[in-house]
Amino acid sequence: MDSAGLSRGRRVNGPGRAVTGGGGPAFTAGRPHRRRLRKLLATLVGHPAVWTQVAMASRQAPCYLWLLGVILLMDASARPANHSSARERAGLREENEILPPDHLNGVKLEMDGHLNKDFHQEVFLGKDTDGFEEDAEPRKSRRKLMVIFSKVDVNADRRISPKEMQHWIMQKTAEHFQEAVEESRAHFRAVDPDGDGRVSWDEYKVKFLASKGHNERELAEKMRSNEELKVDEETQEVLENLKDRWYQADNPPSDLLLTEDEFLSFLHPEHSRGMLKFMVKEIVRDLDQDGDKQLSLPEFISLPVGTVENQRGQDVDDNWVRDRKKEFEELIDANHDGIVTMAELEDYMDPMNEYNALNEAKQMIAIADENQNQHLEPEEVLKYSEFFTGSKLMDYARNVHEEF
Repeated sequence: MDSAGLSRGRRVNGPGRAVTGGGGPAFTAGRPHRRRLRKLLATLVGHPAVWTQVAMASRQAPCYLWLLGVILLMDASARPANHSSARERAGLREENEILPPDHLNGVKLEMDGHLNKDFHQEVFLGKDTDGFEEDAEPRKSRRKLMVIFSKVDVNADRRISPKEMQHWIMQKTAEHFQEAVEESRAHFRAVDPDGDGRVSWDEYKVKFLASKGHNERELAEKMRSNEELKVDEETQEVLENLKDRWYQADNPPSDLLLTEDEFLSFLHPEHSRGMLKFMVKEIVRDLDQDGDKQLSLPEFISLPVGTVENQRGQDVDDNWVRDRKKEFEELIDANHDGIVTMAELEDYMDPMNEYNALNEAKQMIAIADENQNQHLEPEEVLKYSEFFTGSKLMDYARNVHEEF
């Protein structure tokens, strides 16, 4: 069977995996993965074939109109299943931001195993994304891009070498790390009202449920009297996942009280080797079909559990397979034996791994290196500006000397 065929929803191996049949949706027999299913459904919304089918169905039977309404609501946050987008994430932050984020700046994979679409822009621009918005004035954007080029080009020879790009990637990643530290401090103060420098699981749980609309005072009273808290099934699932993560962030000896540093690891596992291992285990568990605790190429490129197995998802399927196959073969599988171990995945996801940063630098240069000299030149960076900044800047050749 070809690798693309393996990716089309046929996930039947391993405990708790999906079983599909008859071209219908896949259902999980074990732990639910609603978040990944919602992402995939949001992606399918973008395909014209989906809209055609819904429109036809709604004309044939009014009962289908509810489906159209659901899809219209989902379309506001739709994005490709294999990627995340920073611009679309901007309006989707949690109310009080005490939940661990799905997206980690400067990390190659999302918490659920999706590729981070904005990774190259994050490690090239850092936090300095102003001036590259869609409505930005092109001349100013080109000038700013050339200013960044000059900063990366340390020896001022008008070329960016792999080493120079590697050092720049590490610098920008450090900026993201510092930003996460500052945000975590603010969130820690929000969940540590008594200011004792430690947060219990119960304190965090109260703040989390309060952010979901529950009365904070009533919650605290029920917790003190050991009364049962009534929450819906989805919220209970989130709480169970968060508690698992809380235990992992609590360094030995375990007391279920997180310090400020431990709370940082809880929110941002990339800051702790132990939590990074936990994140890797979670991703492998979700993707590993045969239970060997490592990933083959067919497992890594499989669409998430819940895939609708029909022609509508063909474009999503093909893009998913192409992007993940390239990432697996070129970057994750370090020894190129066709198997990714937990250690290989951990090294790949470690944002402060200098060897990985050099590989990323070489890959980024190769994308735009039209003259094949293993360096980036101003014309190339301007021509491939969309890859580096998310914005396409036209007339690159004509303007490069002027901008310098």
